[in-house]
Amino acid sequence: MKIIYPVCCGVDVHKNIIVATIASTTKENITSYITESFATLNPDLYTFRDWLIAHDCHDVCMESTGKYWIPVFNILEECVHVILVHPKYVRAIKGKKTDKKDSKWIADLFKHDLVRSSYIPPKDIRACREIARYRFKLVCMKASEKNRYQNSMTVSNIGLASVLSDSFGKTAQGIMGRLLETDVVDEETYAGLIQKSAKKKTDEILASIKGCCIEPDQKFKLIEAKSHMDYLDDVITRTEIELYVRMKPYLGLINLMTSLPGIKELSAALILAEIGTDMSVFESANHLTSWAGLVPTNNESAGKKKSVKISRAGQFLKPLLVQCALAAIKCKSEPYFAIKYQRIKKRRGHKKAIIAIARMMLVCIYHMIDSGEYFSPCDYDEFRDPNPKPRGLTDNVAIAYLRDQGYDVSSLVKAM
Repeated sequence: MKIIYPVCCGVDVHKNIIVATIASTTKENITSYITESFATLNPDLYTFRDWLIAHDCHDVCMESTGKYWIPVFNILEECVHVILVHPKYVRAIKGKKTDKKDSKWIADLFKHDLVRSSYIPPKDIRACREIARYRFKLVCMKASEKNRYQNSMTVSNIGLASVLSDSFGKTAQGIMGRLLETDVVDEETYAGLIQKSAKKKTDEILASIKGCCIEPDQKFKLIEAKSHMDYLDDVITRTEIELYVRMKPYLGLINLMTSLPGIKELSAALILAEIGTDMSVFESANHLTSWAGLVPTNNESAGKKKSVKISRAGQFLKPLLVQCALAAIKCKSEPYFAIKYQRIKKRRGHKKAIIAIARMMLVCIYHMIDSGEYFSPCDYDEFRDPNPKPRGLTDNVAIAYLRDQGYDVSSLVKAM
């Protein structure tokens, strides 16, 4: 096999130690190996960097082990070309696996360019990605706290969730606040807390809280859970503000992406934080959708497809695009994706249709960022007007039809 990197290094990364092997290949294809171990403290990492430069090694390949690769990458980023690969693609043979053999195996794969690098966005996009993923974790924490709050309501014989569409709306929270202050259920007082469209359910709402019994332990849980949710709301708001501030240089791209149905400013900023602003790092739109986990995995043998399930990739990007797709199919002003969704749903069902719409939206985002054009699909007019008026018969169409039917049209003369 052809040697692509004559001098390269394979790194096996751990929490407290890294094992590095430099593979130097001569013109006669004879490879020599030098292996060293370094601690993961900053002075040792700088020593590792100097060791690489001293051996004229400027190409490094390391596996992405948790977050432990990031300190190494931070030190090497400015002066060394670093390739990051998924551990499952550089896994050594079982039974012959040691740290030294792992690093040597990574170096051997890398020198022949047999590993595919993971996408590492620029430093500013990585910072935005950290904030966006932190927001995602906060939203998940809030959802968990909501479930605990709802469980306490159920245990306390409060059935507001069965009557109201939003058990955390103004009406429900007003009633819950009153219940936590006093155990006495005064129907007139609680009826006054019911707002707007919920008033037509007054009798059902009063029946849902009649006879409720909030024990001291459940009362404590309800108060603390509500306080925690309010705190999380404040942190999420500050996180979004920080994300907007960091995304200010890419405001033009955010406005461009908001022309797509189902995507608002926040969704556009979160998507850019994941995929970046340079689409040249992806070979095509299909590569991007595969990277996001929105296409079926390849599982075929003897001409039979064993599975068409999507992959587990894109754990942060995929849920976001699915939420955008759910919003896009409900957009009445721009029914492009809604029409496509209805057509796919008839054949494949709701879940597969939503994934298909999410994939279409990501393909649109890829081309919009790459070309700088606003959302305007080539089949847009057809979807907006599925039954266009027939065009009049022209001379060229008539002549072409006669020619197709076998007539000799060379002697035709147009009358004046």
